[in-house]
Amino acid sequence: MFDIAIIGAGPAGASAALFAAKAGKKVVMFDHGKSITAKAWVENHYGVKEIEGPELLKTGQEQATKFGAELKEEEVNAIEESGTGYTLKTEDNSYEATHVIFATGMSAKLAEEAGLTVQDGTEPRVAKVIKADAQGKTDKKNVWAAGTVAGVSVHTIITSGHGAHVAINVISELNGERYVDHDILK
Repeated sequence: MFDIAIIGAGPAGASAALFAAKAGKKVVMFDHGKSITAKAWVENHYGVKEIEGPELLKTGQEQATKFGAELKEEEVNAIEESGTGYTLKTEDNSYEATHVIFATGMSAKLAEEAGLTVQDGTEPRVAKVIKADAQGKTDKKNVWAAGTVAGVSVHTIITSGHGAHVAINVISELNGERYVDHDILK
């Protein structure tokens, strides 16, 4: 049983996984290999001079797995409520998690199939987004949305920050108190 399952391992998903795993949570993130970031050239990401999208994806995923997040190169095809949370199904496997974060980029299809409320997107070429509050909570208990699919801008700096924002809120809920992670020089 995972504390948090993250559907999507792009900037929003990997950032959420990084924060959650570093906080000691049992985390799994799913990458289906279709992130639009794989086609990006990034020169507007704070703290990074320039980077190709595939390298940004690889680095972010490696940061998350360094702290113990599990990366599954599988596509989640279905989500069902279970007694203790949710069951996420891929073609060959199923995974149990208490909390689920949708970080599915430009696609809200799986969320809609899972019964979440979706609405029209406001970003160019983003047709639908998941309806979520300012904390990232959706209308289903313990289901969250982060990044572009939650209605924030498609820019990697914004989606990665939003993934961290939502993860902090999930961690705080799991801990029963506000979680803060301040790294300091060693």
